[in-house]
Amino acid sequence: MMFPAVWALYLGLTNYRVTGTAAREPEFVGTDNFTRALEDPLFTSSLWITLIFMAFSGVVGQMGLGFTLAWLFRRWRGWTRRTIEVLVIMSWIIPGSVVAFLWRAFLDGEGGTLNALIPGDVTTEWLLRQPLLAIIVFNIWRGTAFAMLLFDAALNTLPPSHLETAKVSGASTWQTLRDIVFPAVRGHMLTTALLVSMWTFNLFTPFLLTGGGPNYQTEVLAIYVYRVGFGQGDFGFGSAVSAVMLVINLIIALVYFRVLRDRRKKA
Repeated sequence: MMFPAVWALYLGLTNYRVTGTAAREPEFVGTDNFTRALEDPLFTSSLWITLIFMAFSGVVGQMGLGFTLAWLFRRWRGWTRRTIEVLVIMSWIIPGSVVAFLWRAFLDGEGGTLNALIPGDVTTEWLLRQPLLAIIVFNIWRGTAFAMLLFDAALNTLPPSHLETAKVSGASTWQTLRDIVFPAVRGHMLTTALLVSMWTFNLFTPFLLTGGGPNYQTEVLAIYVYRVGFGQGDFGFGSAVSAVMLVINLIIALVYFRVLRDRRKKA
């Protein structure tokens, strides 16, 4: 695992390309690729799109909906619960290419299912009119199952007596969540947030829906690296951007670990 990472860092310091003189004899350019990336407005745009995509589809969407579903279904037992768990797992393990194909059919402007469900003669091209919102909703549907399974396991660690005491005391649902549930599962929530954030930050699947378009509006960093590295053949520059993504991932992980460590100390 270390070799390809170190090799990518090395390529990021060169002008290596797929074709031409730089493919045969790449030259060492130092930090020029990193400077070029920071000066590229498309890189800055891709970074902001990635952060928005991660925040709304991962942290807010998947975690919020995943916890809500886990909380609503926590008391279900028997065949109903098993059926829900099977459906949840199936939605998670379906290959990303299949899910993307289904969502393209769902959001299609002419014969799409979403337009057919809306009253009236609607022919909205959702992937063109609302491309960023489309991939956010798509990723929420794709990853909510994972968050739900993690939160379901966390809620199962709560002693039933604590919830029964809150119910007898007349506490509302929000009071029970605020004073009992959230403090007890905060460590699980931080771990889930870390996994979901890093998973979403590096996601390439939106390419299957929009290809990064229209007009780079859905070009997350993973698609940006693919475009400059494989589309333009500039492996050196693409590797430099990959190294930047690695650093951002490390920063995200360190922030979560710091918060988690502080919570454990207080506990």
